[in-house]
Amino acid sequence: MSRILIIGGHGKVALLLAPLLVARGDDVTSVIRNPAHEAAVAATGASPLVADVTALSVEELGSIVSGHDAVVWSAGAGGGDPARTYAVDRDAAIRSMDAASAVGVKRFVMVSYFGARPDHGVPADNPFFAYAEAKAAADEHLRASDLSWTVLAPSSLTLEEPTGRVDVAATESDSVSRADVAAVVAATLAEDATAARTIRFNSGEVPIAEAIA
Repeated sequence: MSRILIIGGHGKVALLLAPLLVARGDDVTSVIRNPAHEAAVAATGASPLVADVTALSVEELGSIVSGHDAVVWSAGAGGGDPARTYAVDRDAAIRSMDAASAVGVKRFVMVSYFGARPDHGVPADNPFFAYAEAKAAADEHLRASDLSWTVLAPSSLTLEEPTGRVDVAATESDSVSRADVAAVVAATLAEDATAARTIRFNSGEVPIAEAIA
């Protein structure tokens, strides 16, 4: 049994991930900002923990992270307000990494997106720019950390049924179901060979465990 902390526990991927982890015997805590989401998170088998990660210091985040075996960052501001995007997707994410490092929780899995990179190419006047900048900064901070990190970079997310199969060799973004993304996160947590890797993926034909090994 592993103790997994999911930050962003009410997100669509996180709500699909928690039951997969619980079903295999993991102890899951899901951090959520809105108390109204506690019941939905509890229904997944995870323990809801209400906390606004944008308002917490590294030390305060450390007290939440401490005692877990791994952290999954699946939070996001959801676009819109650039200030909030930077506060969540960059600043809070980076503080959570620093917190994990400080309390000795080495395993950290970041749910990013296929095109995330410093040279993302999104124009500054595009509404997506703040998100692209924030994710690039967070991913780079994670790669430079002393954590046992994995950056998962799925392509456009759909609500299709899971296939259990992905393509990690793709060079261009296509699409993948959120259910398959959740399955990739779960498999990543169980596969040591995913450490220190950025895994970009679309829906595909290779079974997930084989694809990421």
